[in-house]
Amino acid sequence: MFSEYIQAALERAEYDTLEDGSYVATVTGLQGVIAVGDSFEECRKDLIEVIEEWIVARIQWGYPIPPISGHTIESSKEPITVVD
Repeated sequence: MFSEYIQAALERAEYDTLEDGSYVATVTGLQGVIAVGDSFEECRKDLIEVIEEWIVARIQWGYPIPPISGHTIESSKEPITVVD
């Protein structure tokens, strides 16, 4: 479920090249998701980590996770413990 959602988010990602040659990526519909990297590959890797952390944070806080291309993640109304 998570991997399909993340893959759908990556397909929706928008990448831009900054003046210094580094890259920045955002995903439309995922508020606050932004990644930066010195190369496209580094930026994409960082974006995957940011999306994963964004999903976990929204689940922890009980915030809804918007569907992407038909992929959804339902969060529980009950509190959950996340182990590091």
